[in-house]
Amino acid sequence: MMTGLFISELERTFKRKKTAAVLAVYAGLLAFIWFFFQRGGISFFDADHDVKIDSLNSAPLLLRDLSFAITFIVIPMFVADSFNGEYTSGALRMVLIRPHHRVKLFFVKWAIQCLLVFLILCITWLVGTCLGRMVMPHVNETTFLGGQTLGTVGALLYSLKFYGICFCIFIAVISIGSILSVLMPNSILSYVATIGALIGSVYVSDKLSFFFSVTDSVFHELSRPNSEFLVNLLFPILLISLIINLFVWKKKEWVG
Repeated sequence: MMTGLFISELERTFKRKKTAAVLAVYAGLLAFIWFFFQRGGISFFDADHDVKIDSLNSAPLLLRDLSFAITFIVIPMFVADSFNGEYTSGALRMVLIRPHHRVKLFFVKWAIQCLLVFLILCITWLVGTCLGRMVMPHVNETTFLGGQTLGTVGALLYSLKFYGICFCIFIAVISIGSILSVLMPNSILSYVATIGALIGSVYVSDKLSFFFSVTDSVFHELSRPNSEFLVNLLFPILLISLIINLFVWKKKEWVG
């Protein structure tokens, strides 16, 4: 039954016009950014550190230019449409009148959102890595923030780790957005509330600035030896947000 629920949710997700529209916009933005990316030849680790783009560092730097769109456009729109749009349109009631356990349905919807972002990151990484090797200046080693000079294999592992940490942050954004989408009366307010929460996190604590500037924060974390960012901060936030999600999801009157 879990597999059928997953397939059903996946079909509903890709049948939505908003899903196709957002993916099309992201694809266009990816092409647009890459065009200027390879023509300019210069990018940034953060506002204070610029860097020449080469064949080994192009994938992380490409995501830096696209992470804002993923954080503030792609994820909030996907999540609001899935968790709130189906409720306000009545589609979710048709799903819940069947003998599906609410917790299973939540995790299926949450997993689909994570899958969408994972696919977007995979495509971005492939474009950045493959076209970087083909188009950008070829080098045998490159230097990342903090003075880390890495060869071909080291740069590849750095890139994968960079994308992996960004993915974990995006999962946390999905989880926070799903809470707000369940609580808000319509999808527009869900979207606005998610954006507000991400921006507002900067004013709550400097340690939460990674929600606003994802890739800049990841570059800094990777420049620090023995960073415990994932264990001490990100994973606890993810766990707490999932617990809140389950509580709100189970208490919500979906079919009343």
